[in-house]
Amino acid sequence: MVKVSAPGKLLLCGDHAVVHGNPCIVTAVDHRAFVTAKSTGGNAVVVKAPDVGITEFSYPLPFNGLSVPKGAAFVIQAVKNFYGKYGLSDGLVIETASEFPSSFGLGSSSAVTVATVKALSDIFSIKMEPREIFDLSYKTVLDVQGVGSGFDVASAAYGGTLFYFTGGKIIEPLTVKKIPLIVGYTGQKADTATIVRKVDEKLKAYPDHVLSNFNLIGKIVLDAKDTIERKDWKKLGDIFNFDHGLLSGLGVSCAELEKLVFAARNAGAYGAKLSGAGGGDCMIAVSEDTESIVTAIDSAGGKVIPVRTGVEGVRIETE
Repeated sequence: MVKVSAPGKLLLCGDHAVVHGNPCIVTAVDHRAFVTAKSTGGNAVVVKAPDVGITEFSYPLPFNGLSVPKGAAFVIQAVKNFYGKYGLSDGLVIETASEFPSSFGLGSSSAVTVATVKALSDIFSIKMEPREIFDLSYKTVLDVQGVGSGFDVASAAYGGTLFYFTGGKIIEPLTVKKIPLIVGYTGQKADTATIVRKVDEKLKAYPDHVLSNFNLIGKIVLDAKDTIERKDWKKLGDIFNFDHGLLSGLGVSCAELEKLVFAARNAGAYGAKLSGAGGGDCMIAVSEDTESIVTAIDSAGGKVIPVRTGVEGVRIETE
């Protein structure tokens, strides 16, 4: 038996534009997803995922296209892809758990996928570099949800803070370890795939405007990369504000996010923005005065999620 964990993520800059060939910056955070797996020698893959309502789901081997409940989809697809790549057919029992609810939008599905692939590589003594774990995990995410740029997969596989291009064309670790971020959860769960598709529809309807927006976001990311490396947090706040304005122009913000973003700014944050797909989930503020920002977000109806940035990527846990 092996126990593996992988971190959640926060997207700092480049939201949505990264799906269309532009860079982003993502950081791994200290809210981890856990996968415990063991080979049974049987003829089924059994998934237990109580955090997402799966008491026990059994998928008979070989894989034959049976329907899979949403809570087990990423695990089952990861096993299917791993077995297909390495010619395996052993029965398994896999149990997942998480330090953060999937509703927070911190990349729980990608973290579980990466942890599953790492667990399988350990069980079957197949050495996989982070790039190989990323490639197989990213394929799995695309197989399940059809869209996604892969930055959350890269964050789970590599850890740290990354400069990233869609599909992993570039995965470049930054040297910075700690970024003074405050995270506020709106209380509203967002559907990433649906929001990404809505932006795609807007791109088709207004290609010049949306592409211009994406290009500006891409330039912001390049500026943010240098700014983060220099630890110029005040300038990073200004960059967050510019980025959020462009994302609002794409129609991906919402009243709940705007309320928390402006509460943080009015309380003295250097800057604040939505993080990820938008439509709910989380916002982030950059500030070295944590207490006043936390109070403001709480007062505005948000839930502050304490995080540590730039943490270790996927790893085997010792009992």
